[in-house]
Amino acid sequence: MPTEPTALIAMSGGVDSSVAAYLMQRKGYRCTGATMRLYDSAAVEQSKGHTCCSLEDVEDARSVAHRLHMPYYVFNFAEDFEEKVIRKFVCSYERGDTPNPCIDCNRYMKFDHLLRRAAELGCQYVVTGHYASIRYEEERGRWCLYRAADQSKDQTYVLYNLTQEQLAHTQFPLGELTKAQTRAIAEEQGFLNARKHDSQDICFVPDGDYGAFLERYTGKTYPPGPFLDSDGNVVGTHRGTVRYTLGQRKGLGLAMGAPVYVCAKDLTANTVTVGPEEALYRRTLLADDMNWISIPSLTAPMRVEAKVRYSQTAQPGTVYPTEGGGIRLTFDQPQRAITPGQAVVLYDGALVVGGGTIRASVPED
Repeated sequence: MPTEPTALIAMSGGVDSSVAAYLMQRKGYRCTGATMRLYDSAAVEQSKGHTCCSLEDVEDARSVAHRLHMPYYVFNFAEDFEEKVIRKFVCSYERGDTPNPCIDCNRYMKFDHLLRRAAELGCQYVVTGHYASIRYEEERGRWCLYRAADQSKDQTYVLYNLTQEQLAHTQFPLGELTKAQTRAIAEEQGFLNARKHDSQDICFVPDGDYGAFLERYTGKTYPPGPFLDSDGNVVGTHRGTVRYTLGQRKGLGLAMGAPVYVCAKDLTANTVTVGPEEALYRRTLLADDMNWISIPSLTAPMRVEAKVRYSQTAQPGTVYPTEGGGIRLTFDQPQRAITPGQAVVLYDGALVVGGGTIRASVPED
């Protein structure tokens, strides 16, 4: 008799991972549910924001697992989460970058620690509720990652770090569904989270106040300093450089007769430069820490479409290899607020070519 295929379902307590578990059971998999405990909920100030990983989420996940007659575990990854995600988040802000901790959580927790735990439990796959698709392509000899059928929910931007080994042992059952179809399945199955809000906020900063979190975590006070205009004139006082990110308009507290945006930060001088929106646009960026999916590596210039933030529509450009395995990407048209610390993800149509971390944007000559 053939061996029943097995899967470990990463259950966040939300509707997507719950439906992913149901769909895998329908495909004949023997499923085990698991929720990652990533931080001490009591130590994080809770808010009414929509986060993942709360105690309520654990109970919702447990309820669905029970309804589906699945074994269910909670794995404590809090120590590694602090080291590889929270500390990296703090260090990135302190050097002037704007990190994306959800990408790091996928990279180091879901598709590293959880895959290893799956192997220990005898599970062949880790399954998540991400909206994306994985296929093996014989002509490339590679596992490939594709955008979701529901473009409004596509999550490939936060999945670009998946390696060939990880892709081979991961499944995304929601890749061909719309969010409305997912919720409809959850309602049909009587899942208590069928209408639950999607998680939107960073789990360990549920109130969205990054500056306050950084001060609580580090015990430091980030001192105020001068706001400068594009000519270097002092136009106000900021509340600490870590509280601002490129392109920010709200919360500046400046009255300058016209809207101004954060255009640059200098942590050494403790200054934040503001200017008109047109000052935010650049055509070229430099990135490193690259992960290639559809190709083994970049050896020659390549036409791509690229995103420099999650919600952006991919824009056409040309990517060039640089020394040390990095890239230089030049867009056909200038892009707004290319931000160091964020990801740049490269596409060939629906296919994810690869991605990396933005280190700098390059001013026009």
